Amino acid sequence: MNKTSNSVYLKCKDHTVSSEQFDLLHDLELDILITSPQPKIEDLGRYYESEDYISHTDAKRNVFEKLYHVVKGVALKRKLKLINSFNTSEKTLLDVGCGTGDFLQTAKSNAWKVYGIEPDSNARNLAITKVGNSVFDSAKINELPQNSFDVITLWHVLEHLPNLNMHIANYKRLLKKDGVLIVAVPNFKSFDATYYKSVWAAFDVPRHLWHFSQTGISKLFAKHDFKVVKTLPMIFDAFYVSLLSEKYKTGKMNFIKALKVGLQSNLKAKQSKEYSSLIYIIKNE
Repeated sequence: MNKTSNSVYLKCKDHTVSSEQFDLLHDLELDILITSPQPKIEDLGRYYESEDYISHTDAKRNVFEKLYHVVKGVALKRKLKLINSFNTSEKTLLDVGCGTGDFLQTAKSNAWKVYGIEPDSNARNLAITKVGNSVFDSAKINELPQNSFDVITLWHVLEHLPNLNMHIANYKRLLKKDGVLIVAVPNFKSFDATYYKSVWAAFDVPRHLWHFSQTGISKLFAKHDFKVVKTLPMIFDAFYVSLLSEKYKTGKMNFIKALKVGLQSNLKAKQSKEYSSLIYIIKNE
Protein backbone atom coordinates (compact mmCIF):
# COMPACT_ATOMS: atom_id res chain seq x y z
CA MET A 1 0.00 0.00 0.00
CA ASN A 2 1.46 3.27 -1.14
CA LYS A 3 1.20 5.80 1.67
CA THR A 4 2.90 8.71 -0.12
CA SER A 5 0.50 9.56 -2.92
CA ASN A 6 -2.87 9.03 -1.28
CA SER A 7 -5.40 11.84 -0.87
CA VAL A 8 -7.01 12.76 2.46
CA TYR A 9 -10.49 11.22 2.58
CA LEU A 10 -11.44 12.51 6.05
CA LYS A 11 -9.96 13.89 9.24
CA CYS A 12 -10.97 12.04 12.40
CA LYS A 13 -10.49 12.28 16.15
CA ASP A 14 -9.75 9.60 18.72
CA HIS A 15 -12.90 9.80 20.88
CA THR A 16 -11.92 6.99 23.25
CA VAL A 17 -8.46 7.70 24.69
CA SER A 18 -6.26 10.50 23.40
CA SER A 19 -8.44 13.09 21.56
CA GLU A 20 -5.67 13.20 18.95
CA GLN A 21 -6.44 14.00 15.30
CA PHE A 22 -5.70 11.63 12.41
CA ASP A 23 -6.10 11.66 8.65
CA LEU A 24 -7.72 8.89 6.66
CA LEU A 25 -5.75 8.52 3.43
CA HIS A 26 -7.51 6.92 0.47
CA ASP A 27 -5.51 4.27 -1.35
CA LEU A 28 -7.34 4.50 -4.68
CA GLU A 29 -5.66 1.40 -6.11
CA LEU A 30 -6.95 -0.90 -3.37
CA ASP A 31 -9.92 1.23 -2.26
CA ILE A 32 -8.75 1.10 1.36
CA LEU A 33 -8.45 3.97 3.84
CA ILE A 34 -5.24 4.23 5.86
CA THR A 35 -5.05 5.91 9.27
CA SER A 36 -2.24 8.47 9.29
CA PRO A 37 -0.05 8.79 11.17
CA GLN A 38 -0.14 5.23 12.39
CA PRO A 39 1.23 4.74 15.91
CA LYS A 40 4.44 2.81 16.25
CA ILE A 41 3.83 -0.82 17.16
CA GLU A 42 5.33 -0.31 20.62
CA ASP A 43 2.95 2.62 21.23
CA LEU A 44 -0.29 0.96 20.07
CA GLY A 45 -1.09 -0.48 23.51
CA ARG A 46 -1.71 2.89 25.14
CA TYR A 47 -4.58 3.61 22.75
CA TYR A 48 -6.45 0.63 24.19
CA GLU A 49 -6.07 1.73 27.82
CA SER A 50 -9.66 2.72 28.49
CA GLU A 51 -12.48 1.23 30.55
CA ASP A 52 -14.71 2.08 27.61
CA TYR A 53 -12.93 -0.40 25.33
CA ILE A 54 -15.69 -2.92 25.73
CA SER A 55 -14.28 -5.93 23.87
CA HIS A 56 -11.54 -6.30 26.50
CA THR A 57 -13.92 -6.59 29.44
CA ASP A 58 -16.96 -8.56 30.57
CA ALA A 59 -18.32 -5.56 32.49
CA LYS A 60 -22.05 -4.76 32.58
CA ARG A 61 -21.93 -1.40 34.36
CA ASN A 62 -24.62 0.46 32.44
CA VAL A 63 -27.49 0.05 29.97
CA PHE A 64 -25.17 0.30 26.97
CA GLU A 65 -22.85 -2.45 28.21
CA LYS A 66 -25.77 -4.69 29.17
CA LEU A 67 -27.30 -4.18 25.72
CA TYR A 68 -23.91 -4.95 24.14
CA HIS A 69 -23.74 -8.30 25.92
CA VAL A 70 -27.32 -9.21 24.97
CA VAL A 71 -26.53 -8.54 21.31
CA LYS A 72 -23.23 -10.39 21.66
CA GLY A 73 -25.11 -13.46 22.87
CA VAL A 74 -27.23 -13.48 19.71
CA ALA A 75 -24.14 -12.88 17.56
CA LEU A 76 -22.31 -15.81 19.18
CA LYS A 77 -25.10 -18.19 18.16
CA ARG A 78 -24.93 -16.91 14.59
CA LYS A 79 -21.14 -17.25 14.48
CA LEU A 80 -21.40 -20.82 15.74
CA LYS A 81 -24.03 -21.63 13.12
CA LEU A 82 -21.74 -20.22 10.45
CA ILE A 83 -18.65 -22.27 11.36
CA ASN A 84 -20.80 -25.38 11.82
CA SER A 85 -22.01 -24.97 8.24
CA PHE A 86 -18.58 -25.87 6.85
CA ASN A 87 -17.62 -29.46 6.15
CA THR A 88 -14.51 -29.67 8.32
CA SER A 89 -12.44 -32.74 9.05
CA GLU A 90 -11.25 -32.13 12.61
CA LYS A 91 -13.12 -28.98 13.67
CA THR A 92 -9.97 -27.05 14.55
CA LEU A 93 -10.53 -23.33 15.09
CA LEU A 94 -8.15 -20.41 15.56
CA ASP A 95 -9.77 -17.15 16.67
CA VAL A 96 -7.38 -14.25 16.14
CA GLY A 97 -8.04 -11.38 18.54
CA CYS A 98 -10.29 -13.55 20.66
CA GLY A 99 -10.85 -10.92 23.36
CA THR A 100 -12.31 -12.41 26.53
CA GLY A 101 -12.91 -15.78 24.86
CA ASP A 102 -16.69 -15.97 24.55
CA PHE A 103 -16.65 -17.20 20.95
CA LEU A 104 -14.01 -19.79 21.78
CA GLN A 105 -16.08 -20.96 24.75
CA THR A 106 -19.18 -21.26 22.56
CA ALA A 107 -17.29 -23.23 19.90
CA LYS A 108 -15.58 -25.49 22.45
CA SER A 109 -18.93 -26.41 23.97
CA ASN A 110 -19.91 -27.59 20.49
CA ALA A 111 -16.98 -29.98 20.00
CA TRP A 112 -14.53 -27.60 18.32
CA LYS A 113 -10.83 -27.79 19.20
CA VAL A 114 -10.21 -24.13 19.95
CA TYR A 115 -7.15 -21.91 19.98
CA GLY A 116 -7.02 -18.16 20.45
CA ILE A 117 -4.62 -15.28 19.93
CA GLU A 118 -5.09 -12.20 22.12
CA PRO A 119 -2.45 -9.48 22.69
CA ASP A 120 -4.18 -7.80 25.65
CA SER A 121 -3.10 -9.61 28.82
CA ASN A 122 -6.26 -8.84 30.82
CA ALA A 123 -8.59 -10.06 28.09
CA ARG A 124 -6.35 -13.07 27.45
CA ASN A 125 -6.43 -14.10 31.11
CA LEU A 126 -10.24 -13.94 31.09
CA ALA A 127 -10.28 -16.11 27.97
CA ILE A 128 -7.96 -18.67 29.61
CA THR A 129 -10.39 -19.02 32.54
CA LYS A 130 -13.10 -19.96 30.01
CA VAL A 131 -11.31 -22.33 27.62
CA GLY A 132 -7.97 -23.24 29.20
CA ASN A 133 -4.38 -22.69 28.13
CA SER A 134 -4.99 -22.70 24.37
CA VAL A 135 -5.07 -18.88 24.28
CA PHE A 136 -1.76 -17.20 23.53
CA ASP A 137 -0.04 -13.88 23.06
CA SER A 138 0.41 -12.60 19.50
CA ALA A 139 3.98 -13.87 19.14
CA LYS A 140 2.82 -17.47 19.56
CA ILE A 141 1.08 -17.45 16.18
CA ASN A 142 4.46 -17.75 14.47
CA GLU A 143 5.11 -21.02 16.32
CA LEU A 144 1.89 -22.76 15.31
CA PRO A 145 2.39 -25.50 12.69
CA GLN A 146 1.32 -24.94 9.10
CA ASN A 147 -1.91 -26.35 7.69
CA SER A 148 -3.30 -26.74 11.22
CA PHE A 149 -6.74 -25.16 11.11
CA ASP A 150 -10.04 -25.87 9.41
CA VAL A 151 -11.32 -22.39 10.26
CA ILE A 152 -9.52 -19.16 11.18
CA THR A 153 -11.69 -16.26 12.32
CA LEU A 154 -11.01 -12.55 12.72
CA TRP A 155 -14.06 -10.84 14.19
CA HIS A 156 -13.38 -7.10 13.84
CA VAL A 157 -9.64 -7.71 14.15
CA LEU A 158 -8.06 -7.22 10.71
CA GLU A 159 -8.47 -3.43 10.92
CA HIS A 160 -6.30 -3.41 14.08
CA LEU A 161 -3.29 -5.24 12.65
CA PRO A 162 -0.07 -3.56 11.53
CA ASN A 163 1.84 -5.25 8.68
CA LEU A 164 -1.32 -6.53 7.02
CA ASN A 165 0.38 -8.56 4.32
CA MET A 166 2.59 -10.33 6.85
CA HIS A 167 -0.44 -11.38 8.89
CA ILE A 168 -2.42 -12.56 5.87
CA ALA A 169 0.57 -14.61 4.68
CA ASN A 170 0.64 -16.24 8.13
CA TYR A 171 -3.04 -17.16 7.93
CA LYS A 172 -2.32 -18.66 4.52
CA ARG A 173 0.38 -20.81 6.15
CA LEU A 174 -1.80 -21.92 9.06
CA LEU A 175 -4.98 -22.70 7.14
CA LYS A 176 -5.60 -26.14 5.69
CA LYS A 177 -5.81 -26.21 1.90
CA ASP A 178 -9.58 -26.67 2.04
CA GLY A 179 -9.94 -24.46 5.12
CA VAL A 180 -12.00 -21.30 5.56
CA LEU A 181 -10.90 -17.84 6.62
CA ILE A 182 -13.66 -15.66 8.10
CA VAL A 183 -13.02 -11.93 8.29
CA ALA A 184 -15.53 -9.43 9.72
CA VAL A 185 -14.76 -5.71 9.32
CA PRO A 186 -16.60 -2.38 9.18
CA ASN A 187 -17.52 -1.08 5.73
CA PHE A 188 -16.75 2.59 5.06
CA LYS A 189 -19.08 2.49 2.03
CA SER A 190 -22.15 1.90 4.24
CA PHE A 191 -24.91 4.46 4.67
CA ASP A 192 -24.15 5.03 8.37
CA ALA A 193 -20.50 5.71 7.49
CA THR A 194 -21.41 8.32 4.90
CA TYR A 195 -24.07 9.79 7.21
CA TYR A 196 -21.82 10.26 10.26
CA LYS A 197 -18.64 11.02 8.27
CA SER A 198 -15.76 11.96 10.62
CA VAL A 199 -17.67 10.94 13.78
CA TRP A 200 -18.55 7.47 12.46
CA ALA A 201 -17.60 5.32 15.45
CA ALA A 202 -16.28 2.45 13.33
CA PHE A 203 -13.38 4.59 12.10
CA ASP A 204 -12.13 4.31 15.72
CA VAL A 205 -8.75 5.91 15.01
CA PRO A 206 -5.97 5.08 15.68
CA ARG A 207 -6.91 1.60 16.92
CA HIS A 208 -8.30 0.93 13.44
CA LEU A 209 -5.26 1.26 11.20
CA TRP A 210 -7.16 0.33 8.02
CA HIS A 211 -10.71 0.83 6.76
CA PHE A 212 -12.09 -1.53 4.16
CA SER A 213 -14.50 -1.61 1.26
CA GLN A 214 -15.66 -4.81 -0.44
CA THR A 215 -13.32 -4.06 -3.34
CA GLY A 216 -10.46 -3.49 -0.92
CA ILE A 217 -10.90 -6.82 0.85
CA SER A 218 -11.10 -8.73 -2.45
CA LYS A 219 -7.97 -7.08 -3.86
CA LEU A 220 -6.00 -7.38 -0.64
CA PHE A 221 -6.62 -11.11 -0.23
CA ALA A 222 -6.22 -11.83 -3.94
CA LYS A 223 -2.57 -10.79 -3.53
CA HIS A 224 -2.19 -13.90 -1.36
CA ASP A 225 -4.15 -16.24 -3.67
CA PHE A 226 -7.26 -16.05 -1.53
CA LYS A 227 -10.73 -15.54 -2.97
CA VAL A 228 -13.83 -14.06 -1.32
CA VAL A 229 -16.51 -16.68 -1.97
CA LYS A 230 -19.37 -15.16 0.03
CA THR A 231 -20.27 -11.96 1.86
CA LEU A 232 -22.72 -11.80 4.77
CA PRO A 233 -24.22 -8.78 6.60
CA MET A 234 -23.83 -7.95 10.29
CA ILE A 235 -27.23 -6.35 10.86
CA PHE A 236 -26.74 -5.31 14.50
CA ASP A 237 -23.60 -3.33 13.78
CA ALA A 238 -25.49 -0.49 12.10
CA PHE A 239 -27.40 0.16 15.35
CA TYR A 240 -24.42 -0.28 17.67
CA VAL A 241 -22.16 1.95 15.58
CA SER A 242 -24.89 4.57 15.13
CA LEU A 243 -25.42 4.70 18.88
CA LEU A 244 -21.73 5.35 19.53
CA SER A 245 -21.60 7.82 16.64
CA GLU A 246 -24.46 9.80 18.18
CA LYS A 247 -22.47 9.98 21.41
CA TYR A 248 -19.42 11.31 19.56
CA LYS A 249 -21.55 13.75 17.58
CA THR A 250 -23.80 15.16 20.31
CA GLY A 251 -22.23 14.08 23.61
CA LYS A 252 -25.08 11.75 24.49
CA MET A 253 -26.51 8.44 23.32
CA ASN A 254 -29.63 9.27 21.37
CA PHE A 255 -31.24 5.82 21.17
CA ILE A 256 -34.13 6.92 18.95
CA LYS A 257 -31.94 8.71 16.40
CA ALA A 258 -29.44 5.86 16.36
CA LEU A 259 -32.27 3.37 15.81
CA LYS A 260 -33.53 5.42 12.86
CA VAL A 261 -30.11 5.75 11.24
CA GLY A 262 -29.28 2.09 11.82
CA LEU A 263 -32.59 1.00 10.34
CA GLN A 264 -32.13 3.30 7.36
CA SER A 265 -28.64 1.91 6.79
CA ASN A 266 -29.86 -1.69 6.79
CA LEU A 267 -32.80 -0.90 4.51
CA LYS A 268 -30.55 0.84 1.98
CA ALA A 269 -28.10 -2.05 2.18
CA LYS A 270 -30.80 -4.48 1.04
CA GLN A 271 -30.29 -2.93 -2.39
CA SER A 272 -26.67 -1.77 -2.29
CA LYS A 273 -25.30 -4.67 -0.18
CA GLU A 274 -23.19 -2.06 1.64
CA TYR A 275 -23.98 -3.03 5.23
CA SER A 276 -22.32 -1.29 8.18
CA SER A 277 -20.13 -4.35 8.75
CA LEU A 278 -19.62 -7.38 6.55
CA ILE A 279 -18.45 -10.94 7.07
CA TYR A 280 -16.22 -12.26 4.29
CA ILE A 281 -15.93 -16.00 3.69
CA ILE A 282 -12.50 -16.47 2.13
CA LYS A 283 -10.88 -19.59 0.70
CA ASN A 284 -7.71 -20.60 -1.10
CA GLU A 285 -7.91 -20.12 -4.83
